[in-house]
Amino acid sequence: MPDQHYRINPDRTIPWNNLPKLPIDASLYRDLDVFEGLGKAKAALGKLQGRSIAIPNQGILVNTISLQEAKASSEIEHIFTTDDELYKAYSDEATQIDGPAKEVLRYRESIWSGHEYLTEKGKFDLGYFEQVYRTTTQYTDGLRKPFAQTYIRQGGSGPNAGKPIYTPPRGEGILEDLMDNLIQFVNDVQQPEIDPLIKVAIAHLQFEAIHPFRDGNGRTGRIFNIHYLVHSGLLDLPILYLSKYILREKEQYYANLAAVTQRAAWKDWFLFMFRGIEETSQDTFQKITDILNAKEAIIQVLENQTSIARPESLLEAIFTQPFTKVKHLVDKKLYAENTARQYLNQLVELGVCEKRRISGGDYYLNLELYRILGN
Repeated sequence: MPDQHYRINPDRTIPWNNLPKLPIDASLYRDLDVFEGLGKAKAALGKLQGRSIAIPNQGILVNTISLQEAKASSEIEHIFTTDDELYKAYSDEATQIDGPAKEVLRYRESIWSGHEYLTEKGKFDLGYFEQVYRTTTQYTDGLRKPFAQTYIRQGGSGPNAGKPIYTPPRGEGILEDLMDNLIQFVNDVQQPEIDPLIKVAIAHLQFEAIHPFRDGNGRTGRIFNIHYLVHSGLLDLPILYLSKYILREKEQYYANLAAVTQRAAWKDWFLFMFRGIEETSQDTFQKITDILNAKEAIIQVLENQTSIARPESLLEAIFTQPFTKVKHLVDKKLYAENTARQYLNQLVELGVCEKRRISGGDYYLNLELYRILGN
């Protein structure tokens, strides 16, 4: 039975112009199970924040883990690339990249351009959402036009494939009004009783229900999740990425979205999101620990078995991205070209890296980092 505190969407085939505005009624999240899930998620997130501080160069995290987020989020939208293709593309110049890997790297670019936008502006606004959308999709327009016939359709090849399962709002001024309301909600600091994790769960669903752009709404909404956690002070940098969890639980993710619009099933949505934050925080915490342990073990080898100059700087470079090229070390002014090649080849001899000849170029794959990111 629908909750009387939330107006549902009675007909999936017509625009949901009566989408309830925010905030939602507090009774929809004041629930013992919801608060228990919230507590576990906040504890895991706090542990991750504390662990991330242990890495002096956080570029190691933000470069490598954000690539995995971009890959997983793009796969949700049926944009596929292999790890090798992605890592090679990231290590190359932008002009040399094409195909799915380029789309994945645009997603990663959106993470950082949106983060910089918020750092400068200090708050969310329509310009933020439009910038993330435009960077991700490469379209230059903004909110959907009132005449755009947008439907969310059933996927797959079953008997219901292609049928509308949800029709987002449309009409003159409607999207503008709903986005203004959403932006006011996420910026409102006068509601201390609404925990930031409850807020991000509500705001993410609201954004997806508004579906303000003609494409890229899923990716834009997932990037928003990351930025809101940083904006709320729960993380220093955007290093928590939920897309791997959402990709694994894709059917449940969409089912829970639909359950809110059709049955006001907010509790299941909150529990799903909090479980994702908890599990992803734990997974990222373990990745950080593994990276730190791998670096410590390798630096001991370099110091004891080689005469490599500035081994710490060399390790920082090879742990910043899975594939390293001689050019990277030269561009960072760490070593001259011949020295850089010599040192990377020594890493191959030690089993730290694997040398791969791809498209006429030499790439050095950090085997431990590749393993850690693949888990």
